[in-house]
Amino acid sequence: MKLWTENNHTEDWVYQHTTSDRDFDEKLAPFDVIGSIAHLTMLRKCNFVRAKEFEVMKSELIKIYHETLQQDFKIPQDAEDIHSYVELCLTNRLGKVGKKLHTARSRNDQVLVDIKLYIRHEIEQIISHMDGLFNKLMEMSREYEYTFMPGYTHGQVAMPSSFGLWFSAYAEQLAEDLIEFHSAFQLANMNPLGSGSGYGSTFDIDREITTSLLGFDSMHFNVVGAQLSRGKTEILTANALAFIATTLSRFANDCCLFMSQNFGFISLDEDVATGSSIMPHKKNPDVFELLRANLNRLKSLPNEIYMYTTNLTTGYSRDFQLTKHSLFPAIGDLKANLATFTRALDHIKVNEHLMEDKRYREVFSVNRIKHYTEEGMPFREAYHKVSSEINNGKYTPDYKMASNTIGNIGNMCFEGIENKYEHYRKKFPFRKISRCFQELTED
Repeated sequence: MKLWTENNHTEDWVYQHTTSDRDFDEKLAPFDVIGSIAHLTMLRKCNFVRAKEFEVMKSELIKIYHETLQQDFKIPQDAEDIHSYVELCLTNRLGKVGKKLHTARSRNDQVLVDIKLYIRHEIEQIISHMDGLFNKLMEMSREYEYTFMPGYTHGQVAMPSSFGLWFSAYAEQLAEDLIEFHSAFQLANMNPLGSGSGYGSTFDIDREITTSLLGFDSMHFNVVGAQLSRGKTEILTANALAFIATTLSRFANDCCLFMSQNFGFISLDEDVATGSSIMPHKKNPDVFELLRANLNRLKSLPNEIYMYTTNLTTGYSRDFQLTKHSLFPAIGDLKANLATFTRALDHIKVNEHLMEDKRYREVFSVNRIKHYTEEGMPFREAYHKVSSEINNGKYTPDYKMASNTIGNIGNMCFEGIENKYEHYRKKFPFRKISRCFQELTED
């Protein structure tokens, strides 16, 4: 049922073509109702609805809100979108008073606020998954702090490293990935309600009320600018997803490489490795290979959304509808990949005797140079001396590994990495938003 037009004779094929995102609207449903409760509260304070009307409308919207949270919630096939469904529910249950809900707003600012509320919520969910992976990496960093491994540059054995250094490097990358999520969150945390179809409202409404009620930090002040944020909010979020995907796809690739027999740095428990139909000796890292592929796919997401929004003029265009088709599943994919990565790390076994292999003797060549410089030899002379020793078969490794330099083996700054993660995590006002939602949905 279409509430937005007097034309009830739209051909079926047009209707099907333009309402292809009902599943995505179901994800927006709780946020659409929350936004409607805030909008209704503002209407009451601005005297567009009477006190008794407000009470019955809010009470019914709260019931609809809880209905949208149910796992089996579905938008009926005859509803054009979530916005019309909510208003239709209210009207069916309360009569014509329900028709007052849409006073002083448009679907354009309604869907904008839904998406911003949804993105804020999903960023919180993603960060919750990041917490689990970060904590697991820090746990493994401490466990294998002095379990040594070779470091590589140009794909060649280079310098001594440790598994603790490797795990904590990716933990710190996760902390820095929070910066990108915070950028996306900041844009999502601006209120577009009151911008109407993109050119404001002839009604004297109070946009500061809905800004406060929904826990936004600020609003898009310019009503045209509010609509121009459509697409950019999704792009920034896509960038954040691609940012962390870059971190984790590289880590997954390391795991695949380090599991191979030629490396043998780590192994995977048999109950999570896969086998071969013909080669009985195989233990394949399919879990990490698929993580790598899924995460690499997420890196293309920003470009995909950029292309939807290319060459659009000022004001709303229906092209924006398709951003949901790309962004919403990608968010689900990232959360699933984060959970899978965390579980997979529980099944990794580290080769604690790796550096006993003679192939890695030359990894310690810089330590040998340091030994000569400590005796007073200039660095360049020490470099040539060790090079000559290696070439003439006279090189003797110096296995002294620790260094007090910040970030090195011997001073890995685990607390510094944890503090960095906590510092950026605290920038997200999740508790404030939760309190706002709780207040809006209380009778």
